[in-house]
Amino acid sequence: MGILNVTPDSFSDGGRHAAADAALAHAQAMVAEGADILDIGAESTRPGALAVPEAEEWARLEPVLSAVIALGVPVSIDTYKASIAARACALGAALVNDVWGLQKDPAMADAVAAAGVPVVMMHNRREADAGIDILSDIDRFFERSMTLAERAGIPRSRQILDPGFGFGKTMDQNYQILNRLETLAKHGLPILAGASRKRMIGAVLDVPTDERLFGSLAVHLLAAAKGAAILRVHDVRPHVQAMAILAATRAEHVPVAPEGARP
Repeated sequence: MGILNVTPDSFSDGGRHAAADAALAHAQAMVAEGADILDIGAESTRPGALAVPEAEEWARLEPVLSAVIALGVPVSIDTYKASIAARACALGAALVNDVWGLQKDPAMADAVAAAGVPVVMMHNRREADAGIDILSDIDRFFERSMTLAERAGIPRSRQILDPGFGFGKTMDQNYQILNRLETLAKHGLPILAGASRKRMIGAVLDVPTDERLFGSLAVHLLAAAKGAAILRVHDVRPHVQAMAILAATRAEHVPVAPEGARP
């Protein structure tokens, strides 16, 4: 899942793709690099970010959304607002990515159900608490999200869970989640992992945001090995290559190299 932020203030690439032509060019580049899904968001969810009114969020999305959808790769709409999700899906968005797991906007579950699309339900907290059992907290949160989805008529086949690396968690809790990610399989749903360029990587490597590729690859490779089905990333090509190595390892088989490939 390639990240397309059409925001002026996202933590990693805020402002770089706010213009419609820049956003479309970046989307095209990610598709060429092997992205299976494009995740487009118009409101930063970084810590301390200001909430964006619905009208402004849509004004950022509308100039680019249809063109990105026309590229032919499934498009995910990254929003916690039901009205934005509904409008995006009406234009052809194929998935809703809700960083509050259907629990912030009471109309979100019904909007997703009406659109007939899958939903990513991410665990979130308003603030980190080092004193809690974070995995138990995630389990309880997921149970509430799955109940809301079921009540709205969203089938389990369209539900995806995301533990929410970096959202309302201490640095240690992020790595506790990563180390035990396989335990989330008990919920019986696909897991999305998204740690690309986040502070949990900078905290270990002591590098700025734009130097966190290698750390992002390490975290996501571990997550995939522990069962993550979707990786949400800024840098598509390196992750596609890393996952190809993981796939070859699991299959104990090297695919036939294209003619002319390097020895």
